[in-house]
Amino acid sequence: MQYKFSKSSLSLLKDCPRCFWLHFNKKIKHPSTIFPSLPSGMDAILKKHFDSYRERGELPPELQTLEKENIKLFTDKKQLTIWQNNFKGIQWKDGHGNLFMGAVDDLLTKDRKIIVMDFKTRGFPKKDDTAALYQDQLDIYNFLLRKNGFETEDYGYLIFYHPLEVAKTGDVIFHKDLVKMKVDVKNAEKIFKQAVEVLDGPIPKSSEECGHCKWAREASI
Repeated sequence: MQYKFSKSSLSLLKDCPRCFWLHFNKKIKHPSTIFPSLPSGMDAILKKHFDSYRERGELPPELQTLEKENIKLFTDKKQLTIWQNNFKGIQWKDGHGNLFMGAVDDLLTKDRKIIVMDFKTRGFPKKDDTAALYQDQLDIYNFLLRKNGFETEDYGYLIFYHPLEVAKTGDVIFHKDLVKMKVDVKNAEKIFKQAVEVLDGPIPKSSEECGHCKWAREASI
């Protein structure tokens, strides 16, 4: 059987292998929850913000510290638009026809190499271990780019935005944190391999922390 994996579906594998197996093999999906529109609205605004600087060949203020490293915004807007599309993204098929894909927020370049950059909007300041939560995401994007024949740096960037204060004008001022992260494409390869192995095998045990599985067990009593 051939599967189609996205970044979000692979996140489910990490959260609960049983729910992941049921999602693909039995088409049993998690109950839908209300998703706040603010993050997606911020995502769209941030992309326009970066595009405005891309058109001028400049780095936005939150990336000014990267100028001394000769880092620039990715200039191929047509290609970037495809890779940013949640229904297209960066795609790659393995030897068995399983499709892996992921949609990036934006990209940087240094010489001939690509650097993955992702936006993160939060309601409060990041903690010391917050960036590590997105390690798999950066690894997967870099893996997909390399599988498509592109060279990437062995690091990427996360930009965290959280509201700081409201100015007298009523405008909300956001604090920005730029975090450099090392990339491990072998980790992404391991995730893809595990995903296929789990789905091709018997239904696995649920994660102890999975609230959905706990609810299902208690509801059947």
